[in-house]
Amino acid sequence: MSRRGRWMAGVCVSAVAAGLLATGGGPAPAPREAPRGGGGSVVAVGAYLHYDSPGVDRMRAFSRWLGGAEVRAGHTYLPGDTWANIEGEPASLASWARWRKERRDRLFVLNVPMFEGNEAGVPDEGVAELLRSGAEGAYDEHFRRLGKRLVALGLPDTVVVLGWEMNGFNYTHRCRPDPDAWKQYWRNIVAAMRSAKGQRFRFDFAPNRGPDAIGWTQCYPGDDVVDIIGMDSYDQPPGDSFNEMINQPYGLRQQVEFAKAHHKRISYPEWGLFRNGDNPEYVRRMLAWISQHKPLYHSITDYCPHGVWQCAENPRSARVFRESLSPPRRKGRPGSRPRP
Repeated sequence: MSRRGRWMAGVCVSAVAAGLLATGGGPAPAPREAPRGGGGSVVAVGAYLHYDSPGVDRMRAFSRWLGGAEVRAGHTYLPGDTWANIEGEPASLASWARWRKERRDRLFVLNVPMFEGNEAGVPDEGVAELLRSGAEGAYDEHFRRLGKRLVALGLPDTVVVLGWEMNGFNYTHRCRPDPDAWKQYWRNIVAAMRSAKGQRFRFDFAPNRGPDAIGWTQCYPGDDVVDIIGMDSYDQPPGDSFNEMINQPYGLRQQVEFAKAHHKRISYPEWGLFRNGDNPEYVRRMLAWISQHKPLYHSITDYCPHGVWQCAENPRSARVFRESLSPPRRKGRPGSRPRP
């Protein structure tokens, strides 16, 4: 999904979210301390709620909507408009750092563009030239600065979703115009960010589901520079059914098998409703797939038309999502809520 789309959606849902926050039932209960080492094999639930500080503010209300379920994966994006923003200039990163440090088992997930002007409609020949410059090290300093800034903010263990949906047609950081240069550029970026003293970054390689512009395996830069095999998977073609989404070339099954062969965890940084409207069967099947394959984290894109909390257009899907992820009620009198 484009940053412009995310920004516009954030504006459109502000009034809705304000109402949800106002009716959320008071302050969220204080979180329990997690065991050292955090999470284990438990899947971290996440949601993209806004790209800026409002995304942090909405995390507690989203958790209350889920019956108190801990939303452990905080997900946002660096704007791809200027190099200054890609270097980590947005002030909202400090808000995310405070959120991350409240619990040891939380994950901060940050999508990082590989070029400024990432949605500028650059033609293939221009992208190929940029990729070759990146492969030669022309932009390494921008990512060294980002790595140092994240560490300085107290975010040394950020999950970096670098150059997401690289197998598609749209972003300037797409792979198809020169896959070899793209892979070398990825390697340079990872080396630059890992040069930050104290970093423990994990790099998430997250293509679109399906064939798209190029088979995403042709863009894979190597096991030494990838920690997680992600996938963005919305309810849209290619695939007219969830079974097709699983079994199609470069689909969900191939992601799981590829990750297993390369000894990597999987993730779903972006998923949600889309072309088929309010489709509870898609949500049910996606959550079942997640439960079966236990990714490190998943993050639903929660604005219209994709979302379930901030989008009133999808009530049946919202019900499935909420019932699936809310913690079970403890035994007690009928209708009683579990104590914090």
